Amino acid sequence: MERSIESRTRAQQVLLVAGIIFIGLNLRPALASVGPLVSAIRDATGLSNVFLGLLTTLPLIGFAVFSTLTPIITRRFGVERTLVGAMLLLATGLVVRVAPSVVLLFAGTALTGIAIALGNVLLPTIVKRDFPHRTGFMTSLYSSAMGLGATVAAGVSYPLSLSLGWRGSLLVWTVLAIVAAVVWMPMARRRTHAETRFSLRQSLQDLSRSPIAWQVACFMGLQSMTFYVLLTWLPELLIARGATPSFGGWMLALSQFTGLFGSMFIPMWADRLPDQRRAVWMLAGAECAGLIGLLLPGLIFVPVAVVLLGFVLGGTFGLALLFIVLRTPTSQMATELSGVAQSVGYTLAAFGPIMFGFLHDLVGGWRIPLVGLLFVLGLKLLSGLGAGRARIIGRAE
Repeated sequence: MERSIESRTRAQQVLLVAGIIFIGLNLRPALASVGPLVSAIRDATGLSNVFLGLLTTLPLIGFAVFSTLTPIITRRFGVERTLVGAMLLLATGLVVRVAPSVVLLFAGTALTGIAIALGNVLLPTIVKRDFPHRTGFMTSLYSSAMGLGATVAAGVSYPLSLSLGWRGSLLVWTVLAIVAAVVWMPMARRRTHAETRFSLRQSLQDLSRSPIAWQVACFMGLQSMTFYVLLTWLPELLIARGATPSFGGWMLALSQFTGLFGSMFIPMWADRLPDQRRAVWMLAGAECAGLIGLLLPGLIFVPVAVVLLGFVLGGTFGLALLFIVLRTPTSQMATELSGVAQSVGYTLAAFGPIMFGFLHDLVGGWRIPLVGLLFVLGLKLLSGLGAGRARIIGRAE
């Protein structure tokens, strides 16, 4: 059922916007809180860098699998009830992963990935459905909320661990998930469904025939690969150069903080352009400069590099979400493209943290893995230039 924001009461409008913000706030802390605590988790569990990378990759695998299945779930339960269930599942996963067991650590991490996948897919759907004339602003709003959640989590996780331990530090984000579920409960009294029946098989067939869908999926996957690599390994990279764990955590927080401005500015600006290729070129140039800054020895260039990379990764993520809205004619198709594109994209991104950790273990340093990110950037530029063209899926592709 298509229902724009204008058809709702003022109270419903405020509650809907608040609900979108709270969902956004919950979609990154479960992941961003891990990077600053990698050393503590390694000391407590004895896990290798490959398995520590898996702590970030497991949620991405959950994203890949359940992004595609999300339209089926919403067909059964409705968008609002699915979001309530996602936040409750997220809270459950956060509790499970701090249990004194390596198996439960990974099991809880997988549950958080499933929960976040549902929110990832449905936020573009809600924007397309309820804010058809404010897509750039609303995409900026919730992607900024995601960046804010990541910023706070990255910045406070290590300080919290000094008094609560790493398990207590990871557990505090349960409260935020429960608050989001409570905010959405009044809206869950009604169920809204798409007007057309969703077919997973048909959506996959449509994706295989649509160059636009593949370009959006690859752009999303490649930007996510770089994002999750830095989210997982940036503190460890800096510690290897002589930085303190606190400095590493704060640099990660700085990258997430500057990402707020990227996710806030880029979608609104790009939405006003005749097409988005200019935005893709600008972001690629800034990312190249940031990666070169990290390749330089010492720590003197790190803050500038981190600021650039944070802004770019926030901006490219917001741009990828905007592509989902701009390249589809209806909210139902936005759900399908969001699900399928994020499934393909996060499958691609899942290899990032593991391969980065593997390359480090193989060569004994971070330079070669960082050069690999420049190669990823080249592929992202190509897919972004395709996705940035002003076209609609199914219309003169």
